[in-house]
Amino acid sequence: MMNSANGMMSASSSSATTQSPALKTYFKTPEGRYKLHYEKTHPSGLLHYAHGKTVTQVTLAHLKDKQAPSTPPAPPSSFSATSGVRSAAARLLGGSNGSRALSFVGGNGGSKSISGNGRVGSLGSSSSSNSMATTNFDGKGTYLVFNVGDAIFISDLNSQDKDPIKSIHFSNSNPVCHAFDQDARDGHDLLIGLNSGDVYSVSLRQQLQDVGKKLVGAQHYNKDGSVNNSRCTSVAWVPGGDGSFVVAHADGNLYVYEKSKDGAGDSSFPVVRDQMQFSVAHARYSKSNPVARWHICQGSINSIAFSTDGAYLATVGRDGYLRIFDYSKEHLVCGGKSYYGALLCCAWSMDGKYILTGGEDDLVQVWSMEDRKVVAWGEGHNSWVSGVAFDSYWSSPNSEGTGETIMYRFGSVGQLGMCGQDTQLLLWDLEMDEIVVPLRRCPPGGSPTYSTGSQSSHWDNASPVGTLQPAPSMRDVPKISSLVAHRVHNEPLSGLIFTQESVLTVSREGHIKIWMRPGVGESQSNNPETALSTSMKEKPLFANKIVSSSYKL
Repeated sequence: MMNSANGMMSASSSSATTQSPALKTYFKTPEGRYKLHYEKTHPSGLLHYAHGKTVTQVTLAHLKDKQAPSTPPAPPSSFSATSGVRSAAARLLGGSNGSRALSFVGGNGGSKSISGNGRVGSLGSSSSSNSMATTNFDGKGTYLVFNVGDAIFISDLNSQDKDPIKSIHFSNSNPVCHAFDQDARDGHDLLIGLNSGDVYSVSLRQQLQDVGKKLVGAQHYNKDGSVNNSRCTSVAWVPGGDGSFVVAHADGNLYVYEKSKDGAGDSSFPVVRDQMQFSVAHARYSKSNPVARWHICQGSINSIAFSTDGAYLATVGRDGYLRIFDYSKEHLVCGGKSYYGALLCCAWSMDGKYILTGGEDDLVQVWSMEDRKVVAWGEGHNSWVSGVAFDSYWSSPNSEGTGETIMYRFGSVGQLGMCGQDTQLLLWDLEMDEIVVPLRRCPPGGSPTYSTGSQSSHWDNASPVGTLQPAPSMRDVPKISSLVAHRVHNEPLSGLIFTQESVLTVSREGHIKIWMRPGVGESQSNNPETALSTSMKEKPLFANKIVSSSYKL
């Protein structure tokens, strides 16, 4: 388990700043070496743990170009900051995110502002004295948003500075999950869910521009747990939903919100009669927010993920089931159970054909939307699988020009579990000819073999729509082996992100490592500040956040 004392956290943070001799700064794949480029972390002196520790989650946020405002910049307000944060701001001068005149610009959000609300708390900003210039955030840039303890930290992905450029501290509850929408229309593009059940939507750019001590221009939903007082476990924007978002809770309920409506709108729902059954209830009034409640399962929803087109929503929970819903029709399409224990994370392939899951059975499973069942499983982690993601930027060497994907690359990371801890990053190649040909039942005294005949009942037909399947026999499902297994951190891991230029891994305690893809480090060595500047441009934002859960052990 994680250390509970602040001093012990500081010790682990300081140890992470020095590369352990036992950890290599690279790992090999068939296409070449992935090299550790730099690390991101948090200033441990700013953290507080009055509300208990939480699992770090990371969201990748890409801000587009914005026209600089014509109004003169507002003078920075006075505030206190540690010398470490001041020096971080000083090092940011001339940073990669934005190259215009350096100044602070006041917030311009039009949402209901929160002033003097103790639930939002104070802000530790990466600024300095009035004579010091600071980066203008009206330009484009890519940022990492991550939570540790009672704080949200924001780091510039394109800068090699280890310290964040901004921190926001919450006084009465810890932030535990967040999501970013780069296509948001009204500026509110960042969601933050708290341990108390409260949810905020804010403008990321506005937070970066502001130098005050409070979260600015925030819209507050489920205030003081008025709708649901259980912990937020995951939040997600609905792709193409024009400002709709969903919030999953630890009591098995998921709520649908519309950010265009007042966050304080009256909303009440009938009592859930059967905790074991999926049900949907809609708000009685047109102005209510949330607009709907989905009761998913008994126990916590650990993670949620939308397919790229927003048509389907996947959830995994404490009860060990993956559930896949048709989002617009509000009905269950399919799902199935883990081999053991809870499922903790899930992720979609870019084409929406496959879903990854990981959990307490230490396994990675691949689910097919076409077959509505498990089509492959892999083992290699020594403990619970805490994060999974497809590498949508990796191209199969044999698929170029064919227009058809014949191989998928995905990754998984491990954390704490019954058998200790796993600090590994595993990379996997999923070849189509490995999973379309099922396993023959193992003959007495023999070994299972691949065959087009004598198929087990698992492969007879696609599973019926709307049903949850039990875990199939392992001998009936092809087993895949990892391509790479590399110990990347000293601490248990909570997730990973793939970008065009790199792979990001994050520990539960908030230490992030950026591993450059083969060839990228050498070609960008003369200009390291722009090494990641194109990481979000050539493909749609799909894996823009670490898909991991905010569960408690």
